[in-house]
Amino acid sequence: MIGLEGALYPWRFRLVLVLLALMVGAIAWRMLDLQVLDHDFLKAHGDARSVRHIPIPAHRGLITDRNGEPLAVSTPVTTLWANGKELQAGREQWPALAAALGQDPANFAARLEQNKEREFMYLVRGLTPENGQRVLDLKVPGVYAIEEFRRFYPAGEVAAHVVGFTDIDDRGREGMELAYEDWLAGVPGKRQVLKDRRGKLIKDVQVAQNAKAGKALALSIDLRLQYLAHRELRNALLENDAKAGSLVMVDVKTGEVLAMVNHPTYNPNNRRNLTPAAMRNRAMIDVFEPGSTIKPLSMSAALETGRWKPSDIVQVGNGTLQIGRYSIRDVSRTQGPALDLTGILINSSNVGMSKIAFDVGGENIYHVLSNLGFGRDTGLGFPGERVGNLPNHRQWRQAETATLSYGYGLSVTAVQLAHAYAALANGGGMTPLSMIRVDSKPGAMQVMSPDVAKTLQGMLQQVVEAPRGVFRAQVPGYHVAGKSGTARKTNAGAKGYQTNSYRSLFAGFAPAQDPRIALVVVIDEPGKGAYYGGLISAPVFSRVMAGSLRLMNIAPDNLPPPEQKMAAVGQGGRN
Repeated sequence: MIGLEGALYPWRFRLVLVLLALMVGAIAWRMLDLQVLDHDFLKAHGDARSVRHIPIPAHRGLITDRNGEPLAVSTPVTTLWANGKELQAGREQWPALAAALGQDPANFAARLEQNKEREFMYLVRGLTPENGQRVLDLKVPGVYAIEEFRRFYPAGEVAAHVVGFTDIDDRGREGMELAYEDWLAGVPGKRQVLKDRRGKLIKDVQVAQNAKAGKALALSIDLRLQYLAHRELRNALLENDAKAGSLVMVDVKTGEVLAMVNHPTYNPNNRRNLTPAAMRNRAMIDVFEPGSTIKPLSMSAALETGRWKPSDIVQVGNGTLQIGRYSIRDVSRTQGPALDLTGILINSSNVGMSKIAFDVGGENIYHVLSNLGFGRDTGLGFPGERVGNLPNHRQWRQAETATLSYGYGLSVTAVQLAHAYAALANGGGMTPLSMIRVDSKPGAMQVMSPDVAKTLQGMLQQVVEAPRGVFRAQVPGYHVAGKSGTARKTNAGAKGYQTNSYRSLFAGFAPAQDPRIALVVVIDEPGKGAYYGGLISAPVFSRVMAGSLRLMNIAPDNLPPPEQKMAAVGQGGRN
């Protein structure tokens, strides 16, 4: 029939053949185009529907103390997530899942109902791998796991303010964790996998990009000294019923911060009850008037002029000086109507210091304190660090000159004060501070004449060792130099000072003959009546300095002569 019709209408038959040929050719061309010429188009669309990239978490860099003791380490943990739609198929297993996660079944079920349309939701983060596997073994539909890392801090509260901590996503949020985030974080990798339209894993294809671990960070602090300082400062606060305290220890030669502790503190491994007051690194953030601890530094301005020497006499009268409507008084007992410069430091005479300042001028004292780092950033790069305030008046009246000379009218941090005393102990050479271990001795900028620094070192040794000195700061076997201070606290947001509210301070260094360690102790609001720095902070200085010198194997410079030792042994034998 077809043959007959083709014979009768040959043109129609040819037309059908041509059309069929065109159709076959078009299909063949399209197949060639998609499979060979435009292969990337189909591959891209296919990959978009099935290929996924799962992030591979990067191992965060290790933080250690200067001796390699770990301060922050990353441990693998399991994070469980769920596809809310798939979970609906296993409703009967929800109670068992809630029990395995340690959650209330009713609240857990309500949460899953609220998120039933979501394809991704966290169930719990940071489980140990063992606990995570127990949950996965329940084989609840729609429950999956991600490998992550969690930060652990072996030193706990002892180094919390220095090291800081990371958030739940392993990003630095405080302390050195935040300051060196880019150095520690590393670069996450990518794993290529195939998933079906329901999001289930079909095949683990390959690692598309390897994770790059973060770099290790060796801090300058010595964990042994940090433990010692932490213990002694905590005991002092308990003993004196004080509100808070800070302690900073600096290596005089290298500028490294060997210890930095604050109380109150917190445990970075358990931050459930964390308060802002406990998080504050007071040594870097709290500013205060340094009181009499500034007097040796102000006195260096007088010694630098060449007009003053330690034996020069200043008339202090009965310990009271009137400047207009202001009265300057000596709190401590003054021996006689006249004191030499060393006696002014020993007796902490505000009147004597003021009279020296009147001769030197407030501007000269300002420049000395500015060169010693007050009113300026320390360069540590610590998050939230404050620079304090060092006023520079256009006209230095007697009242401003006097108060600046004995530590009022300016504000400093404990770190700044320790840095200044380290420069004094280093022969007037100011070495940059560092929270990172220094492997080679850095250069020092001369901010004080070496002769003046040496003279002040001897004067401050007398402040501790003289009969009327701060004997509670003494360290057996070593010569120690330092100065106590007591400062009234200002009213926050208002003028004037608080009633019966003080900070007790002591700043010094040892061994006095060849200083190695500078140390500052600040105790805030001791509450048992006594508040003078020589009574409250000096004993802490003594205990921490004694332990630190021994731990660092620094040779004693104040041992009795051999004949005295033999006599003592002989006397002991006779008894």
